[in-house]
Amino acid sequence: MKDDPAVQSSLEQPPEDGGGGEEVTVSTVADRLPPIDRAAARRMWDEYIAATGVVPEGNQQYEVDYFGDSPQLADALLKEVTEGDKRATASLMDEYTDPEDPLPTIGGHWVACDSTGQPAVVLRTMALALSTFDDVDADFAAAEAEDDRSLDSWRREHEKYWRRTREAAGEHWSPEDTRTPGREVIQERFTVVWPAELADGEPEQEVNPST
Repeated sequence: MKDDPAVQSSLEQPPEDGGGGEEVTVSTVADRLPPIDRAAARRMWDEYIAATGVVPEGNQQYEVDYFGDSPQLADALLKEVTEGDKRATASLMDEYTDPEDPLPTIGGHWVACDSTGQPAVVLRTMALALSTFDDVDADFAAAEAEDDRSLDSWRREHEKYWRRTREAAGEHWSPEDTRTPGREVIQERFTVVWPAELADGEPEQEVNPST
């Protein structure tokens, strides 16, 4: 799952008491995301290829994924892409231990799904960079287009998110872990390429990852 936590922070806030005297229970456990409809994702991919003539280089395959780790977060962040200018996401090298879950690649494509597991957009990765948590800069934080877009907000919300999700995976995590080679933050920038009515203009030049 692509990791973008700032919206989740607001989703987790309890609603104000409406004065009716009823006790409101707010769950702190994220709802489970449903299985992805991979047949529908394949149809969207085939439509993209047929309409644009794009043929991925070599044996490069597309990935299918959600933003975040809950239905609410998946939809909120997807909306930032389709109706806003969110064009970046961050993840941890620690999250790619399964051979079936390959690392992002420059020029690679992925299909982002909504909270029901249905494909919504095809994205193309345009730039990748590895860094420590503390070396993520304000420009990248702004490109993620979440919360107030500040670097302080990015650090605060991503630290909370990754501590929570890594704990759910049975691991302790702290920002200092990203100083270890092979455990860095992956900064990913992307462009929207399909459907046509949502696609960005001419893509920027692809940028090789820095380490």
